[in-house]
Amino acid sequence: MPKSSSKPLVAITEEIISTLKFMAQCGCKGYDPQEKTAQILEHWTTAQKTGHRSETLEEIRNDLGDCKRCKLWKDRTNIVFGVGDPKARLVFVGEGPGYDEDRQGEPFVGKAGQLLTKIIEAMKLSRDRVYICNVVKCRPPQNRNPEPDEIKACFPFLKRQLESISPDFICALGSVAANRLLEKEVFISRVRGRFFDYRGIKVMPTYHPAYLLRNPDKKREVWEDVQKIMKMMNI
Repeated sequence: MPKSSSKPLVAITEEIISTLKFMAQCGCKGYDPQEKTAQILEHWTTAQKTGHRSETLEEIRNDLGDCKRCKLWKDRTNIVFGVGDPKARLVFVGEGPGYDEDRQGEPFVGKAGQLLTKIIEAMKLSRDRVYICNVVKCRPPQNRNPEPDEIKACFPFLKRQLESISPDFICALGSVAANRLLEKEVFISRVRGRFFDYRGIKVMPTYHPAYLLRNPDKKREVWEDVQKIMKMMNI
């Protein structure tokens, strides 16, 4: 084959390899005719052709700015964006910051956060090897659940965070995170322990660490859930 014609072949081969790797990361096995898979691949191909570059977490945080997109800004001390490895394989998503998080500007640093840290360490990981964030970035008053309009205003930033990190797995902590990522109303007690899909990412819903502080008998179930993540991650 003439040397001049080998370059397109190399490019095609590299594209096939990249596509197969991407399909594997999405959980595709063999030929997968699902429409969702086709949409994922179409989106990826379009991004390649247009030269689209994923945003960095820093760029997303800068775009968030001194956010006043919903009413939560009125009572906050700090925006709690997220912390951890910007290319983590595993992301933990909670519902929203609490008192300690609002004061320190970092997610999961109070009593529930200390328990989450112990869970992460029991998984043979550390906070700097995973990414930790919430559905909303500002503390709801009296630690109430975020309201629909607040979630609607803030979720696009979580979506962009997940697109930037591109993890293999998400651990949804509590019903607020699970409901938004699974796009339906669910009971954690009914869906925990099973993997679901969010845009090609495997999602494991489980109990929120704050719930475990009130119901320590549920810790065993959470450990069972994260062990399934560990098995999938080969750790």
